[in-house]
Amino acid sequence: MISITIDGRKVKAREGSSILKNLQDLKIEIPTLCFHADLIPFGACRLCTVEVKTNGKWQLSSSCNTNVAGGMEVRTDSAKVKESRKLAAELLYYKYPATKAVKDMAEKLGVEVSHEAAEGNDCILCGLCTRTCHEVVGVDALKFQDRGLGREIEEPKIEYISEACIGCGSCAYICPTGFVKMEDKGRKRTIWGREFKMAACDVCGRYFAPVDQLKWISKTTKVPMKKLKTCVSCR
Repeated sequence: MISITIDGRKVKAREGSSILKNLQDLKIEIPTLCFHADLIPFGACRLCTVEVKTNGKWQLSSSCNTNVAGGMEVRTDSAKVKESRKLAAELLYYKYPATKAVKDMAEKLGVEVSHEAAEGNDCILCGLCTRTCHEVVGVDALKFQDRGLGREIEEPKIEYISEACIGCGSCAYICPTGFVKMEDKGRKRTIWGREFKMAACDVCGRYFAPVDQLKWISKTTKVPMKKLKTCVSCR
């Protein structure tokens, strides 16, 4: 354990842990739209910005992907921090004014927002879906496409690779804006415009998971398919 100072208070922190993890442990509320505790931090939304003092100099850093260091000082509520978070929220709101999650966050951080209802479900490029598909599911059916050398795209976007998808729905579950839509209707699940056949539980008959997902689990865990055809409620 190492000693750091947060808002003038000396605390113990686990070496190698992120600033955000320690702030959350202390129940200090930090805004974010692109962070999940089970995923590698991405630092896309910049809403979790704090001030960090290293080598005698204060600078703004995203707390999700900045690790603590011995003797580090952190400010979570300074004027510069508030200004930085508000600016990040303003930029998001300017680009996605109809997206409820963005509007709610912007308003919470002091941005003047429209009184009209926000009913949109834009992709805000938080990267939660791509990271979940890669780090948790392991199929890489979603790729983050950004601009750069040799990439002729007008705007960054999420690429869906249909042949790799197993229809598990993890991307829909993790999406903060509702952009990724999934619909289950009896024997069929639709996600990213593709239909997946659902497997029925051998005990109760309820359709509970895509067949492709069960095949993937069987392949990666070596558990026979017949042992996977029972829903959670009937196990």
